[in-house]
Amino acid sequence: MLMETDYFCKKNRLKKFLFILLVSVSFFSCIKINLFEKQAALPAQRWYYSNVPTFTFHIDDTTSLYNVYIVLRHTDLYNYNNIWLRIGSDSPSDSMHYQNINIPLANDSKGWSGTGMDDIYEVRQNISAGPLSFKKPGDYTFSIAQIMRENPLMYILNIGIRVDKIKM
Repeated sequence: MLMETDYFCKKNRLKKFLFILLVSVSFFSCIKINLFEKQAALPAQRWYYSNVPTFTFHIDDTTSLYNVYIVLRHTDLYNYNNIWLRIGSDSPSDSMHYQNINIPLANDSKGWSGTGMDDIYEVRQNISAGPLSFKKPGDYTFSIAQIMRENPLMYILNIGIRVDKIKM
Protein backbone atom coordinates (compact mmCIF):
# COMPACT_ATOMS: atom_id res chain seq x y z
CA MET A 1 0.00 0.00 0.00
CA LEU A 2 2.84 2.35 0.86
CA MET A 3 4.50 1.73 -2.50
CA GLU A 4 1.28 2.53 -4.39
CA THR A 5 0.84 5.83 -2.47
CA ASP A 6 4.46 6.77 -3.13
CA TYR A 7 3.99 5.96 -6.84
CA PHE A 8 0.86 8.17 -7.08
CA CYS A 9 2.57 11.05 -5.25
CA LYS A 10 5.47 10.95 -7.67
CA LYS A 11 3.06 10.73 -10.60
CA ASN A 12 1.12 13.79 -9.32
CA ARG A 13 4.32 15.78 -8.84
CA LEU A 14 5.38 14.92 -12.37
CA LYS A 15 1.99 16.04 -13.72
CA LYS A 16 2.21 19.32 -11.78
CA PHE A 17 5.73 19.91 -13.05
CA LEU A 18 4.75 19.23 -16.66
CA PHE A 19 1.71 21.50 -16.35
CA ILE A 20 3.81 24.37 -14.94
CA LEU A 21 6.41 23.83 -17.66
CA LEU A 22 3.75 23.88 -20.38
CA VAL A 23 2.14 27.05 -19.03
CA SER A 24 5.55 28.75 -18.71
CA VAL A 25 6.61 27.86 -22.24
CA SER A 26 3.33 29.03 -23.73
CA PHE A 27 3.46 32.29 -21.73
CA PHE A 28 7.03 33.14 -22.71
CA SER A 29 6.49 32.22 -26.35
CA CYS A 30 3.87 35.00 -26.56
CA ILE A 31 6.21 37.74 -25.31
CA LYS A 32 7.45 40.02 -28.11
CA ILE A 33 11.19 40.61 -28.11
CA ASN A 34 11.85 44.34 -28.27
CA LEU A 35 15.11 44.14 -30.12
CA PHE A 36 16.75 44.76 -33.47
CA GLU A 37 20.17 43.36 -34.24
CA LYS A 38 21.91 43.08 -37.55
CA GLN A 39 25.53 42.76 -38.58
CA ALA A 40 27.43 43.13 -41.82
CA ALA A 41 30.30 40.79 -42.60
CA LEU A 42 33.45 42.45 -43.88
CA PRO A 43 34.98 40.57 -46.83
CA ALA A 44 38.39 39.00 -46.17
CA GLN A 45 38.51 40.67 -42.71
CA ARG A 46 39.33 44.01 -44.35
CA TRP A 47 37.33 47.16 -43.64
CA TYR A 48 37.86 49.78 -46.34
CA TYR A 49 36.84 53.43 -45.96
CA SER A 50 34.43 52.93 -48.87
CA ASN A 51 32.59 50.11 -47.06
CA VAL A 52 29.97 51.89 -44.93
CA PRO A 53 27.30 49.43 -43.77
CA THR A 54 23.82 50.83 -43.10
CA PHE A 55 21.11 49.37 -40.88
CA THR A 56 17.44 50.34 -40.95
CA PHE A 57 14.84 49.48 -38.33
CA HIS A 58 11.30 50.61 -37.60
CA ILE A 59 10.12 52.35 -34.41
CA ASP A 60 6.43 52.52 -33.48
CA ASP A 61 6.70 53.21 -29.73
CA THR A 62 7.96 56.78 -29.30
CA THR A 63 7.23 56.86 -25.55
CA SER A 64 9.84 54.22 -24.66
CA LEU A 65 13.59 54.61 -24.24
CA TYR A 66 16.11 52.55 -26.20
CA ASN A 67 19.74 51.52 -25.86
CA VAL A 68 21.61 51.51 -29.17
CA TYR A 69 24.81 49.47 -29.30
CA ILE A 70 27.60 49.02 -31.80
CA VAL A 71 28.45 45.32 -32.14
CA LEU A 72 31.96 44.63 -33.43
CA ARG A 73 33.72 41.30 -33.97
CA HIS A 74 37.48 41.12 -34.53
CA THR A 75 40.30 38.60 -34.30
CA ASP A 76 43.18 38.68 -31.84
CA LEU A 77 45.43 39.76 -34.73
CA TYR A 78 43.81 43.22 -34.76
CA ASN A 79 46.66 45.72 -34.34
CA TYR A 80 45.10 48.34 -32.06
CA ASN A 81 43.51 48.54 -28.61
CA ASN A 82 40.65 50.76 -29.87
CA ILE A 83 38.70 51.71 -32.96
CA TRP A 84 37.32 55.07 -34.08
CA LEU A 85 33.96 54.98 -35.83
CA ARG A 86 31.80 57.60 -37.51
CA ILE A 87 28.16 56.84 -36.73
CA GLY A 88 25.47 58.39 -38.90
CA SER A 89 21.85 58.46 -37.76
CA ASP A 90 18.90 59.36 -39.95
CA SER A 91 15.38 59.71 -38.56
CA PRO A 92 12.06 60.08 -40.41
CA SER A 93 11.81 63.47 -42.16
CA ASP A 94 15.21 64.60 -40.91
CA SER A 95 18.74 64.74 -42.28
CA MET A 96 21.69 62.52 -41.36
CA HIS A 97 23.54 63.46 -38.15
CA TYR A 98 27.05 62.19 -37.44
CA GLN A 99 29.10 61.51 -34.34
CA ASN A 100 32.59 60.09 -33.94
CA ILE A 101 33.04 57.53 -31.19
CA ASN A 102 36.07 55.75 -29.80
CA ILE A 103 35.47 52.15 -28.75
CA PRO A 104 38.13 50.65 -26.48
CA LEU A 105 38.82 47.05 -27.46
CA ALA A 106 41.63 46.16 -25.07
CA ASN A 107 43.72 47.38 -22.18
CA ASP A 108 47.19 46.47 -20.97
CA SER A 109 46.13 44.80 -17.73
CA LYS A 110 43.16 42.68 -18.90
CA GLY A 111 43.79 42.16 -22.62
CA TRP A 112 40.88 42.08 -25.07
CA SER A 113 37.49 43.43 -23.92
CA GLY A 114 34.15 41.80 -24.61
CA THR A 115 33.45 38.13 -25.02
CA GLY A 116 35.86 35.86 -26.79
CA MET A 117 36.07 32.37 -28.15
CA ASP A 118 39.41 31.09 -29.35
CA ASP A 119 40.81 34.03 -31.37
CA ILE A 120 37.54 35.93 -32.07
CA TYR A 121 36.22 38.69 -29.80
CA GLU A 122 32.90 40.52 -29.75
CA VAL A 123 32.42 43.95 -28.18
CA ARG A 124 29.10 45.73 -27.59
CA GLN A 125 29.37 49.43 -26.90
CA ASN A 126 26.50 51.83 -26.23
CA ILE A 127 26.71 54.76 -28.66
CA SER A 128 25.41 57.27 -26.11
CA ALA A 129 25.90 58.00 -22.42
CA GLY A 130 22.30 57.04 -21.70
CA PRO A 131 19.15 55.70 -23.31
CA LEU A 132 17.81 57.35 -26.47
CA SER A 133 14.26 58.32 -27.30
CA PHE A 134 13.00 58.22 -30.86
CA LYS A 135 10.69 61.21 -31.28
CA LYS A 136 8.86 60.16 -34.45
CA PRO A 137 7.50 56.79 -35.52
CA GLY A 138 9.01 55.40 -38.70
CA ASP A 139 12.22 54.02 -40.16
CA TYR A 140 15.56 54.94 -38.62
CA THR A 141 18.84 54.31 -40.42
CA PHE A 142 22.30 54.09 -38.87
CA SER A 143 25.54 53.99 -40.86
CA ILE A 144 28.93 52.93 -39.51
CA ALA A 145 32.25 53.94 -41.07
CA GLN A 146 35.73 53.22 -39.76
CA ILE A 147 37.88 56.35 -39.46
CA MET A 148 41.17 54.84 -38.36
CA ARG A 149 44.38 55.83 -40.14
CA GLU A 150 44.73 52.43 -41.77
CA ASN A 151 42.89 51.58 -44.99
CA PRO A 152 41.94 48.80 -45.12
CA LEU A 153 41.59 48.12 -41.43
CA MET A 154 42.61 44.49 -41.02
CA TYR A 155 41.11 41.67 -38.91
CA ILE A 156 37.63 43.14 -38.41
CA LEU A 157 35.06 40.40 -39.07
CA ASN A 158 31.67 42.06 -38.53
CA ILE A 159 30.17 45.39 -37.63
CA GLY A 160 26.57 45.90 -36.64
CA ILE A 161 23.94 47.61 -34.57
CA ARG A 162 21.70 46.42 -31.75
CA VAL A 163 18.64 48.26 -30.44
CA ASP A 164 17.09 47.24 -27.10
CA LYS A 165 13.87 48.67 -25.77
CA ILE A 166 14.21 49.49 -22.07
CA LYS A 167 11.55 47.72 -20.07
CA MET A 168 9.81 50.06 -17.66
